[in-house]
Amino acid sequence: MATQTNQETLTVQEAIEARQSIRKFKEEQIPRTVIDQLFKMVRLAPSAWNLQPWRYHVITDPALKVKLQEAAYGQTQVTSAPAVIVLASDMEDVLHHLPETIHPGMTEEQKQTEVANLSGIFNAMTVEERGQWGLTQTNIALGFLLIAIKGLGYSSVPMLGFDQAKIKELLGISEHAKIAAMIPFGKQDSDGYPHHRFELDRIVTFH
Repeated sequence: MATQTNQETLTVQEAIEARQSIRKFKEEQIPRTVIDQLFKMVRLAPSAWNLQPWRYHVITDPALKVKLQEAAYGQTQVTSAPAVIVLASDMEDVLHHLPETIHPGMTEEQKQTEVANLSGIFNAMTVEERGQWGLTQTNIALGFLLIAIKGLGYSSVPMLGFDQAKIKELLGISEHAKIAAMIPFGKQDSDGYPHHRFELDRIVTFH
């Protein structure tokens, strides 16, 4: 599907090869049409049983970004970027809306069976265990998000250094939710480090 944006878009390979972590951004707002297009792509990320536990919080308000920066121990990329995404996972919300995750092509009997099976699996877990399971799925969406941002001509940096409790309080995120990352993004105004990665024989084993 063609992307209707005003900036040059990249192929998947180009986006992967060009993506770097950027910590200084231009004071240039991101059009809402671009953000909408970003999430139209990212929502296609796969998840086990199609449960889609990810929840995105997009922050553009300058005053709120200042508070987010304080919760992120003063890291300046939070306020430098025109927009910040906080990516969270909420498995309790998923469980309360299980029927919404079932494919509409199933019969009613199949849908009821699937809901019952999933309820049994996840209700046998603790809230913490469900939260960790959902977080692993949400990290798949994080990878999609980083590549999609670059593919649309923007740059980002995934952050894990922040006070989760403070971020949840600021954004009204439920206490049981897990935050996968905070992602400032925009047009880069600095260079990232060149890629330094292991050779394939260090990370790939053929059997």
